Amino acid sequence: MDHLKFHTDKLRASGLRPTKQRLAISKILFNRKETFHFTIDQLKKIAEKNIKKKISVATLYNTVHAFEKKGYLKEISLKGNKTFFDTNTKSHHHFYDEETSQLTDIKNENISISNLPKAPNGKKIRDIEVTIKVASNN
Repeated sequence: MDHLKFHTDKLRASGLRPTKQRLAISKILFNRKETFHFTIDQLKKIAEKNIKKKISVATLYNTVHAFEKKGYLKEISLKGNKTFFDTNTKSHHHFYDEETSQLTDIKNENISISNLPKAPNGKKIRDIEVTIKVASNN
């Protein structure tokens, strides 16, 4: 597969011009075999290390949010104002390590949910995603 075309098409489909910085961001996010969980700050450090230049937080936010809006990323809000993004956009669950601030995927088949409450009047349950917070046991 032509990786440059893949990233260029993904950016254009998200309404973004494929600049060098945005192409670098797209490669960091989507040239992976494993799911990637990240915050904007973590992505900034990785991007600047890869392209060896400063990258504006606005460029990161705009690119990530355009990808999220298009459905290429999933936003996960934790601990009040801590926001992660996930390259796995399918419904799934997470462990959240409070000490390292790391998210780890949990397969759907490893969680069983029963006895759900009835949704409020006029609403339906659209999705259920469980986040289990973990810490050292000492």
